[in-house]
Amino acid sequence: MPSAALTEATDLSAPSPPFEITPRPCTHYDDRPDPADISLLVIHNISLPPATFNTPYIDEFFGGRLDCNAHPYFARLAGVRVSAHCVIYRDGRIWQYVPFAKRAWHAGLSLFNGRDKCNDFSIGIELEGADDVPFTEAQYQALSRLCHWLLKQYPTLAPERILGHSDIAPGRKTDPGPAFNWNFFWQLLAEQQSAPPAAGEPA
Repeated sequence: MPSAALTEATDLSAPSPPFEITPRPCTHYDDRPDPADISLLVIHNISLPPATFNTPYIDEFFGGRLDCNAHPYFARLAGVRVSAHCVIYRDGRIWQYVPFAKRAWHAGLSLFNGRDKCNDFSIGIELEGADDVPFTEAQYQALSRLCHWLLKQYPTLAPERILGHSDIAPGRKTDPGPAFNWNFFWQLLAEQQSAPPAAGEPA
């Protein structure tokens, strides 16, 4: 378990992606039971307050700095400690809160292919958004780049193992929601996979 002091989501043993990821302070994570078992990628959405964008509150929430008196909705978040590996904001920024080798607390009660505790073996990516609000093209572009890179880093990941939170927690969760355009995402991911490697990126 990380110390109480805020730490940034840096992992010096991991290769750097050919695009910008900004590490952010977070201690809401711990060790995976098997660091080699990273075989699921889960897409979520989050906005604080709901359907309100371009605020500092997601960053403060994942970083353990949220003032729960700042908005009436936040009272329900008092004492809650959750995180994701990355958040993709509306302008396409990717901020990383948890090293991919560590276990982020994003999936909760969940089940995939007969396995529960999906946090153990998954990567969680949050999109700043809401179930019924269209996501931005910048977010889809950033998500497809990130997923393409993660697929190359972790051989146990595969496109068919990229799911929404609602797929592993049906009836309990609805995100990324009906506004998430899966067809557009799959199209962009296919384009990433067929493009030549970026400079300095392995084939």
